[in-house]
Amino acid sequence: MSLLERLNEDMKYAMKNKEKEKLSVVRMLKAAMQNESIKLGKQVLSEEDELTVLSREVKQRKDSLQEFENAGREDLVHKIQTELAHVDYYLPNQITEAEVEAVVLETIAETGASTKIDMGKVMTVLMPKVKGKADGSLVSSLVQRHLS
Repeated sequence: MSLLERLNEDMKYAMKNKEKEKLSVVRMLKAAMQNESIKLGKQVLSEEDELTVLSREVKQRKDSLQEFENAGREDLVHKIQTELAHVDYYLPNQITEAEVEAVVLETIAETGASTKIDMGKVMTVLMPKVKGKADGSLVSSLVQRHLS
């Protein structure tokens, strides 16, 4: 079942059970998927495209969460945390830091990188391997640490 089909099913379920927060998030995700489809000129998004959209939505919420926490807006912090939990449901299982580190080391060896100057080359090869499965900031910090 594709992500769009899952979203349609979950939207029906949320409507029937009057789950307003979940319904709002599902509708937002569907809209983001449709916008991406229009932007790319595709009828059906690939799994990689769907992961890109989900990752973007998670990143936006994490950024908002940080801003609301800094501003002391607990009401909005709770709302964003709830949305984040609903969006996380659709992401593939996240890999552990140790697994990410193993992929980072493997990619550094594969690319022959040795200094921070090579970070862009490593990240270009690495990100498709962990897309949607690991936080980009974690990946970036691990690459920096191993290239120092």
